[in-house]
Amino acid sequence: MHEGYNENPINPLPPIVWLLALPIIATELFFGLGASGLMSAADAAGWRLDALQKFAFSPQVLRAMIDTGQYPPQQMLRLVTYPFVHASVTQAIFVLVFLLALGKMVGELFSNLAVAVVFLGSSVIGALVYGLLPFTQVGLYGGYPGDYGLIGAFTWILWTRLGQENANQMRAFSLIGALMGIQLIFAMIFGARPDWIADIVGFVSGFTLSFFVAPGGMKRALQRLRKR
Repeated sequence: MHEGYNENPINPLPPIVWLLALPIIATELFFGLGASGLMSAADAAGWRLDALQKFAFSPQVLRAMIDTGQYPPQQMLRLVTYPFVHASVTQAIFVLVFLLALGKMVGELFSNLAVAVVFLGSSVIGALVYGLLPFTQVGLYGGYPGDYGLIGAFTWILWTRLGQENANQMRAFSLIGALMGIQLIFAMIFGARPDWIADIVGFVSGFTLSFFVAPGGMKRALQRLRKR
């Protein structure tokens, strides 16, 4: 028998990636059944809007909570629920594609817990910074800040490898540069929502969190700094 004959030719996704993706998949299937008429509920057509009202993050509510010093758990929970609800199936599909692809690449080096910390931590930090800015009025929903956090973690991996090879580490930022360029073009054509701020903060958060959650991350970075 050939060695490795029974091995799976496709590396499976880390369990945490499926755990993060399943709520998005389940909600979209649920909304799809309602919109198709296969479920007889009278209000099925409005399920997506109801979900956005219940689970999306409101920057105005955050600022009101800070002003009053009161932090209802139901409102605080929105910091971790908003990445799993989307305004359209198209938005959800794009978020899933990034989550599955980047989650697999980051998960090959990071532990399941580290991937979860990067995705959810970037989502929370992105929402907090977005909400603290006085000019943001539009609600925040969708998994892009978490996805950008995974892009930040993947950039950290490339940045670290390039540093070990004594290569130009700025090449690691080519992916985020390309994505920002595409986002700028779309903004010029279709207009921009301010939620891109949460995306950028998500990227920076994912890159920074990697120093703490990657295997040997902070230790490796400190060793490089000492060599310099």
